[in-house]
Amino acid sequence: MASSAPVTETADIRNVVVFGHGGCGKTSLVDSLCYVAGNTNRKGDIDKGSALTDFTAEEIAHKISINLGVAHARWNGTKVNLIDTPGYLDFFGEVMAGMRVADSGLCVIDAVHGVEVGTERTWAAADFQGLPRMIFVSLMDRDNANFQKTFQQILKTLTAAAIPVQVPIGSGKNFKGIVNLLSMKAHLFKGGDKGNYEETDIPEELISDVETFREQLIEAIVAADDELLEAYFEGEDLDPKKVLEVLGKAIRNGDVVPVFCGAGVNSWGMRTLLDKIVELMPSPVEAAPQIVKNSDGETEIQADPASATAALVFKTTSEPQVGDLSYFRVFGGRITNGLTLLNPQHSANERIAHLAIPQGAQRLDVDSLSPGDIGVVAKLRDTHTGDTLCATKNKLVLESVMWPSTDISLAITAQTRGDEDKIGTGLAKLHEEDPTFTSGYDPERGQTIIRGLGEIHLNISLEKLTRKYGVNVETHAPRIAYRETITKLAEGQGRHKKQSGGRGQFGDCYVRLSPLGRGEGYDFVNSIKGGVIPTKFIPAVDKGINSASTQGVLAGYPLVDFRAECYDGSHHAVDSSEIAFQIAGSVAFRNVALKAKPVILEPIMEVEVETPEEFMGEVMGDLNQRRGRVLGMDSKGARQVVKALVPQSELYKYSAALRSFTHGKAMHTRKLSSYEQAPPHIQEKVIAESKARKD
Repeated sequence: MASSAPVTETADIRNVVVFGHGGCGKTSLVDSLCYVAGNTNRKGDIDKGSALTDFTAEEIAHKISINLGVAHARWNGTKVNLIDTPGYLDFFGEVMAGMRVADSGLCVIDAVHGVEVGTERTWAAADFQGLPRMIFVSLMDRDNANFQKTFQQILKTLTAAAIPVQVPIGSGKNFKGIVNLLSMKAHLFKGGDKGNYEETDIPEELISDVETFREQLIEAIVAADDELLEAYFEGEDLDPKKVLEVLGKAIRNGDVVPVFCGAGVNSWGMRTLLDKIVELMPSPVEAAPQIVKNSDGETEIQADPASATAALVFKTTSEPQVGDLSYFRVFGGRITNGLTLLNPQHSANERIAHLAIPQGAQRLDVDSLSPGDIGVVAKLRDTHTGDTLCATKNKLVLESVMWPSTDISLAITAQTRGDEDKIGTGLAKLHEEDPTFTSGYDPERGQTIIRGLGEIHLNISLEKLTRKYGVNVETHAPRIAYRETITKLAEGQGRHKKQSGGRGQFGDCYVRLSPLGRGEGYDFVNSIKGGVIPTKFIPAVDKGINSASTQGVLAGYPLVDFRAECYDGSHHAVDSSEIAFQIAGSVAFRNVALKAKPVILEPIMEVEVETPEEFMGEVMGDLNQRRGRVLGMDSKGARQVVKALVPQSELYKYSAALRSFTHGKAMHTRKLSSYEQAPPHIQEKVIAESKARKD
């Protein structure tokens, strides 16, 4: 733990979430911003495992961002909190957590590959969160970098409000500077790694393009202010301070999305970007108030020291020597060391000790945090990701993070006997750190199932399980939750008679089973007349049938969508009982269901694949091989969306296959659609597998 850091007041804070497709340069950009600002003493390198915000063992090994990371750059008297988020959609929960506590967003787009699926998905999330945004076109120093092409993709795919405030001078190996359209000056980059530049006149060959962009920019700005608009039409010189003020307002309203460019690895463009984040992005004071729930319903809190204290825990990590670390954003009031706060979700008091601000893996002690700032604290006993901390006299609950739903699963078993308890503890801790990772024992399938957002997500979670908790597991395909049903009407008897001295047991019922429509469940009909079965024993027959149906008659899967009618029977005045008729009902079910032509039902998933058009043939062919039925196709910008129904049994490791044959450019979602009768060869396979497990 380093020396104490200064306290920053709310108006001098900017909370910026950095998002975009994987590999677009977000982590290098954050690293460079902090280095150029002088808040880190060395420049990190992803390939060397020294990146500021990618510091876990898994991130270093895989060379990708897995967790959101928080760092800060102090620039011109302002503290810029930078929330670096992963680009792989397997870790989309981290993106949503980062956006929940940000006041603005910086979308990073690779100048070589342009707008990709991760760009679109994260942009939509920022839309949902209502974040003002800037765009940074990165990697301008790479071969085949194309600013103009990327900008046209931004306009077509992301937003028509985008407008450059910078244009590059050259690209690839010839990238040597930018033109600032606000100052109408060229910035030619100098040597060194601090992003220094020389301000000079605009190169003559760029003047025409620059004037066109400048005119578009000024027209977009003056449209947001009547006073500026009038001065513009009258040909007056516009006040640069007024222009900047109105541009900031237009950005906050979503009317303008400024586009910057540069190269993060070289620190080129970082100084101007920091200037504009400070000048144009909203402080917590300017952000919308937060809606909080309390005992009276809902109320608003502002980022003000006088407001009720409320903070949201948006990330939890665990360190071996420290324990759990809780990252939180203060939305109202001021938090100081030694303060006791209430966690209303768990009715627990938490004492805030060793208050700090994060700088990647490091933590800098701080005496207090102003409203709007981001902090980290260790060893909260009963507080978890998504929880609110508030003043003990108030029971305020902030809106939590909108976590994406999990749709990929694996079954796991311990490699070593005796590790079952350790597995349970480790899986619980992994969920604490990452709420999109869930697990549990499924009694129907007899397996421990882990769930996540993709195969990479699950595989890396299991790497953490081994590294942190010393548990090695084997993975298996999850058993499919098949169902059984009947296809024709049948009837028969169920009789239970037992005499073992003294009072015996006697139950006798006749049952008729008939199929119902898919999804209609179970229905019981009492057609007994003349009291051949006393009324008090009829519910026991119902219970026996319903209970027996949970095991089915073909492969042990629940039998669904049928009606059971009890139409005849007999009883004994002394020996009949509820348990006897319950057993008789279950016997009747098994006898009759076998005559009612039972079949296996398989779960059918509704799959939506979003892909560039160039991979449509591969996507369609693969879905057909998986017994998929295409429902339709729609266009989404430059991409195609395919909707299909696919048996769940055919989707094991589909994410990895899709990523492979589309080079990571396609994504999919899935949800349960219905159950349908499985083809004969699938039924035979399911029945054989069930028999083998029993044997």
